[in-house]
Amino acid sequence: MYNDNLRELKTLNQTDLKLEINSRKTFAIISHPDAGKTTLTEKLLLFGGAIREAGSVKARKTERYATSDWMDLERQRGISITSSALQFKYQGYVINILDTPGHQDFSEDTYRTLTAADSAVMLIDAAKGVETQTKKLFEVCRKRGIPIFTFINKFDRNAKDPLDLMDEVEKVLGVESYAMNWPIGMGPDFKGIYDRQTKQVERFIEGSSKSSAKPPVSGALSDPNVRDGIGELLLNQLDEEIELLDMAGNSFSRERVDRGEVTPVFFGSALNNFGVPNFLRSFLDLAPAPQPRSTNLGELDPETPSFSGYIFKIQANMNAQHRDRIAFIRICSGRYERGMNVIHTRSHRRLRLAQPQQLFAQERTIIDEAFAGDIIGVHDSGLLRIGDVLTEKDGLEFEAMPFFNPENFARINIANALKRKQFIKGIQELQEEGAIHVFRDLNVGVEAPIIGVVGQLQFEVLEYRLREEYGVQVDIQHLPFEIVRWVEKDPKTIKLLTESSMSTVVMDKDENYAVLLLDEWKAKWLSDRYDIEFYLQPQVKTTN
Repeated sequence: MYNDNLRELKTLNQTDLKLEINSRKTFAIISHPDAGKTTLTEKLLLFGGAIREAGSVKARKTERYATSDWMDLERQRGISITSSALQFKYQGYVINILDTPGHQDFSEDTYRTLTAADSAVMLIDAAKGVETQTKKLFEVCRKRGIPIFTFINKFDRNAKDPLDLMDEVEKVLGVESYAMNWPIGMGPDFKGIYDRQTKQVERFIEGSSKSSAKPPVSGALSDPNVRDGIGELLLNQLDEEIELLDMAGNSFSRERVDRGEVTPVFFGSALNNFGVPNFLRSFLDLAPAPQPRSTNLGELDPETPSFSGYIFKIQANMNAQHRDRIAFIRICSGRYERGMNVIHTRSHRRLRLAQPQQLFAQERTIIDEAFAGDIIGVHDSGLLRIGDVLTEKDGLEFEAMPFFNPENFARINIANALKRKQFIKGIQELQEEGAIHVFRDLNVGVEAPIIGVVGQLQFEVLEYRLREEYGVQVDIQHLPFEIVRWVEKDPKTIKLLTESSMSTVVMDKDENYAVLLLDEWKAKWLSDRYDIEFYLQPQVKTTN
């Protein structure tokens, strides 16, 4: 409910606040790369009326790209590199979709984004089953205890047996599964899906088909017109499999779904928008509204009237014309009002959130109000950091954001010394996004920092963004180090490690001493030999 009348905004009572918050559905879509995650996101937007035409990631020749992929490199590569926040309204609900990168090299961004979700949709390629990155992201969701809904995609192609896929989900992920619908055939013989709740069949029509033939009829399985064209073999197979599921399958429990113990499973084809409307309707019925959050002051109810939220993502240069920086805030309690003053708890300063924005990939809309569960973007002049808390009452802290140690390192040299200012600005802003870790060699200036990343592909993104967004060409010199560890500020230890051929001593962004090491074995040898204690994270309190 976004009212233009500011007088109405100030008279919202607790009942109205509860209604607004309970209408929110905020979820992330997780998958292994190429399972069809961005395609599913677009089809949900298409079905919800948020966009008129989905840009298939396959449609490069027609220059139709994924709406949620806003960066040019994402459109060139056909993959999501950054998380996108997309909001639309549908049948009385306000839906916030967090589309995350599937590639493991960008797992930092994905893991942080998952903290902002109340539930997750796990997308599985029907031909490949549960893949590595899906398993990792599922574990993150399970640790948070959020409900997980499964969409098994691409059944219009040759796929694994659906019973085998259900079994794989249970054995590999360790969660019970319950089929909400069931596929009739697969690949060229894919005839549709059977809804176990309504006992209805939805017949499959390939989205790209130009045939003028009469489309197959959907409806009750007992209807001869529905059965016509499916074939006795597939009908008999469907009867047997549904009977098996009813007799030997898991029972459905909404309470266990809420606790993440059972995952409802849906089958379909996102590319053809088949099974997506059924999935969305069931998901909106089952998915939770914003849930309480753990804080240092106890559990925080989302219906608490006072506003609070935290920053889970910072993104520079989303708008190439303005070159601004947007901080993404997950609202955890209460209501935001345009122009309200909040406390930035890390610095204890009061800030005025003057122009919060609802984001839809690159598109932005200034909003007057938002509620717990919503994702809003605010302009950041450089004060804000990932994990910062904004609230009306000082002293509140949420659970710490996940910290990731980089595993790949390189020295970045500027090609043109006249671009030094732009280079330093670019490195600083990308560091503040959480996209890279920046270390300063004690013997080298800021013009040649050492950059640490989780995955090698991030170096390609770094080079691209420095060139396209800051006009800086760089040379990337890869280093042999595999791990970084932090040490206490002890002169004897620093001198020893500086002189060692096994390590390079650096300083992080907060002037904490860190050590780049070739591998775990050498780290253990140095620790045992010289009685040095290495830390996985900085131990010194960071500066403001």
